[in-house]
Amino acid sequence: MSARINSIMPGSIAERYGIKANDIIMRINGKDIRDYLDYMFLSANEEVEIELQDRTVCISNEDYEPLGIEFETLLIDEPRSCRNKCIFCFIDQLPQNMRETCYFKDDDYRLSFLQGNYVTLTNMSDEDLDRILDYAIPRINVSVHTTNPELRCKMLNNRFAGRIMGQMKKFSGSGMLINCQIVLCRGYNDGKELDRTIEDIYSLGDSVESLSIVPVGISAHRDGLTELVPFDKESSEKVIEQVSAWQKKFKKERDINFVYLSDEFYIMAEKPIPDDGEYDGFPQIENGVGLCASLKWEFDEALELCEEKTVKSEKTLVTGYLAYDFISKLVSKLNSEKIKVFKVKNNFFGENITVSGLVTGGDIINQLKGEQLGKYLVIPTSMLRHEERVFLDNVTVEDVERELNVEVIAVNNDGFELLDALLK
Repeated sequence: MSARINSIMPGSIAERYGIKANDIIMRINGKDIRDYLDYMFLSANEEVEIELQDRTVCISNEDYEPLGIEFETLLIDEPRSCRNKCIFCFIDQLPQNMRETCYFKDDDYRLSFLQGNYVTLTNMSDEDLDRILDYAIPRINVSVHTTNPELRCKMLNNRFAGRIMGQMKKFSGSGMLINCQIVLCRGYNDGKELDRTIEDIYSLGDSVESLSIVPVGISAHRDGLTELVPFDKESSEKVIEQVSAWQKKFKKERDINFVYLSDEFYIMAEKPIPDDGEYDGFPQIENGVGLCASLKWEFDEALELCEEKTVKSEKTLVTGYLAYDFISKLVSKLNSEKIKVFKVKNNFFGENITVSGLVTGGDIINQLKGEQLGKYLVIPTSMLRHEERVFLDNVTVEDVERELNVEVIAVNNDGFELLDALLK
């Protein structure tokens, strides 16, 4: 496979050696380039021989600097799509007529290394596994769900899914670090099965850095799919009690809680969110676990450091139903009548979906039209597609601003950033 160069960074090594955009890399150090992993690892040498389509360039790179070559896509190769038919897959629950990219199911181990994506490992061949061990990839994020082979095959609807423990043992034996996640489904991988999975994963030793548990999301678009029961107050309380017992054990043995529950369980159970110290540095923050604790800790820090706490203009902060009480308590620390918190009901995905990150622009417009919103509408960036100003229903930030006659401020899950937005 060849790799066409999209651009060259100005002042880079590649530019100095005369490599140009649209040049095609055929081989590096005599080896074929299948994807970005090959390029990255083969080019990380003091002496790099790059065979282009019409010439060979020999580069001396004693300082191991990045070459400055950029490709059209991150992987060079096409991303690998998921081969599973998971009973809990949220993409299968999406309504029709969304943007085509929303329906793509990523399950590419290369993106797990490059971007932190969670993967099931079911579409990895033995060759793939040996390859990442040869490259000494430092970390991978794995969607485990259950370590019971028969149950995992059933939940993922994939006859190869039961090999998970063997695969992770190879990773742990090589020194690779692993982060794991479980999407918990009532009547399937909860209860005794959850105990088994936690114990199995913990048995892999220090190579596993953390394990997160999130409740299955159930939208209103599950026609023809496996019947699943959402978590409620009582069932969430049982999960918290069960996991708390494991955390006490792990705290004694490894001085970390190791296993972490998503915020939804505590909020549904009407229990306090654990303090930020209980998340051991937030190893699963990119997976949404510990967002509330992190936000509260940062917001309190920002308040303590802030000399001028006067809210200058009226504004409305938008959130989903789940985080409404938490966000309201946070905002109340400013003791200002100029800030309103508005919870948006999720009509697009269905009432069972209550997280802020799945609130759509259309629901915001429909439910806030006619309200006195003030000068600014503050939303979390999690409502928007990555690095875009577009909601999941293809409504843009500009659409919301026009329809509601208000300026939208999108803030990250960062307490300092939130306080700045609220004080504007």
